[in-house]
Amino acid sequence: MHLTCEIRTIEGTTLGVLLLEPKTFKSGKTGYFGQSKLTLGSQRFQSQCQLVGIESKSKGGAAETETGAEG
Repeated sequence: MHLTCEIRTIEGTTLGVLLLEPKTFKSGKTGYFGQSKLTLGSQRFQSQCQLVGIESKSKGGAAETETGAEG
């Protein structure tokens, strides 16, 4: 499964769309990552988006949910 991340103004005008592909991060956690370049006026920007699963592997190999305050 792939996801998209839309970058838009507060008024709703779409400025760019990133394709997020499944990724296993160096930490071993899984999620999605995408990057792209977009132009706002005459200036170019590089954009990135990542979603990282909040579950981690325990020493026994089973997944456990991390605890902590949401922010």
